[in-house]
Amino acid sequence: MAYHLEGRLLEVCNCRVLCPCWIGEDPDFGTCDTIVAWHFDKGTIEGVDVAGTTIAMIAHIPGNILQGNWRAAVYVSDKASAAQEAAILNVYTGKLGGPVADLAKLVGEVVSVEKVPLTFEVHGGSGTIKIGNAGYAELEPYKNASGATTTLADTVFSTVPGAPVFVGKSPRYRSKNEKLGIDLDLKGYNALQSTFVFDA
Repeated sequence: MAYHLEGRLLEVCNCRVLCPCWIGEDPDFGTCDTIVAWHFDKGTIEGVDVAGTTIAMIAHIPGNILQGNWRAAVYVSDKASAAQEAAILNVYTGKLGGPVADLAKLVGEVVSVEKVPLTFEVHGGSGTIKIGNAGYAELEPYKNASGATTTLADTVFSTVPGAPVFVGKSPRYRSKNEKLGIDLDLKGYNALQSTFVFDA
């Protein structure tokens, strides 16, 4: 097995709630600027233990998400060793196949890869992601009438293939990357959380 990864996803973008990308529709404003982060609670990649590390992406999606051509800045936790960083990037560039490779194919250009302090927290269904000085977002889930978290499943697109996602909104979303032309400070836009298991 090339990799086995278990963890959690935090995602926020500048679409309204709910982001239409997940059902294959065009972004609300024609393009989409997003932060997506995967935290590995446990897992190995070609024998390298990557538990406790995080990879995040700030991306500009120029149109329908399924058409690809994303431009992305990639961030790896500064707590990751050189071996962990190399292993994670091998997965997220698609070199090791599996469900993550399908996602990697949508990225047309990586403008930068950096190691930065990454904060990834989930408490009671609410989450926070902080990516150095480049990005920050808070996520709060929607609840159904009985108080359970609202979930979205069986979608045409997913950043966590095979897993349901918890639908939410972001009380605060800041993102800045000059190479991508992104400079956002928003409140009340789309947010998603999930757990995942990736095998290849």
